[in-house]
Amino acid sequence: MKTTIAMLGIGLIGGSLALSLRNDPDNRIIGFDVREDFIDKGLNKGLIHAGTTDLQTAVREADIIICATPVEQIYALLNQLSTLMLKPGVIISDVGSTKAGIVEYAGELFSSDITFIGGHPMAGSHKSGVEAALERLFENAYYVLTPGPNTPAEKLSRLSALVSLTNAKVIVMDAHEHDRVVGAVSHFPHIIAALLVNLVGGYNEENEWHRRLAAGGFRDITRIASSNPRMWRDVLLNNREYMLKMGDDWKRSMDQILDLVAEGNGDEIERFFREARNFREGLPERQKGALPALYDLYIDIPDHPGEIGRITTLLGTKNINITNLQILEAREDMLGVLRITFRNENELEKGEAMLRFFEYNVYRRE
Repeated sequence: MKTTIAMLGIGLIGGSLALSLRNDPDNRIIGFDVREDFIDKGLNKGLIHAGTTDLQTAVREADIIICATPVEQIYALLNQLSTLMLKPGVIISDVGSTKAGIVEYAGELFSSDITFIGGHPMAGSHKSGVEAALERLFENAYYVLTPGPNTPAEKLSRLSALVSLTNAKVIVMDAHEHDRVVGAVSHFPHIIAALLVNLVGGYNEENEWHRRLAAGGFRDITRIASSNPRMWRDVLLNNREYMLKMGDDWKRSMDQILDLVAEGNGDEIERFFREARNFREGLPERQKGALPALYDLYIDIPDHPGEIGRITTLLGTKNINITNLQILEAREDMLGVLRITFRNENELEKGEAMLRFFEYNVYRRE
């Protein structure tokens, strides 16, 4: 039986979902976007079977509707959908990184013959837009579904089977539990990274060596501070309950470690870092989590002309895609002087094998 899926938003997430779902020939993907050029690109790239800038046309025959937009736009889309003619029994889902507010809001909007199930595919990319869509973006990532208290089991099962086509690990969580956990491992770290960068930025106004030496490890631990400011404004406001709770916990923990420093308590300071190290070393290494992974290699290269060109040529001969190159000026604890960023884990592993074959010293960030 054919399933018609309306993908509302043809960007990185919506486009990548569409690519994965098209692998089942029984799925027909109708794309909707307010930007006609995104629809055209989606059609040209084979992401969708048809596309429109008219929302009613996109959803009229849809069995499943996925709101693949930023968080604040999801609320507006749900409002619009509640006024349109929808197919009886339709399932509506979303891809927002906060869930409780959206699930509760949708529960108040729709009648009993329309089922809303929150969704959060926990994968992303440093690139955005329909051009960056990848069929394997969600592979081995977690895809969280957050049904409401009255969600029919058969509807949850149907949506779960559909999104499993992404090769993600589909899990079911309570919406509030999702926001508490993801808030701790994704949302709050963005605040910390931005705070640290702004703090150093302030110091840099008096001494520009702060910026000049802020390379290597500093860039890595603060990379998420480069995220979209408007998106993260909306995420924090939609998860404010848990952000405020974690903020209180953070301030209390910061006071505790600073008290140890003031007291000169070396044993407890060491224990503080040991506990952090032990927990971090127990984290899965090759598993996609709430924050996008880094696919970086660090390479020692001879300091003479043509060496970087040789490396990129070697990778190109095997069709290994790279997304960024950086020569590190301040290496700190980093081994290697050239950093290469790959598109995904598979490309990284192929690149590492190729460079080792040609006897380059290659390192990964632990």
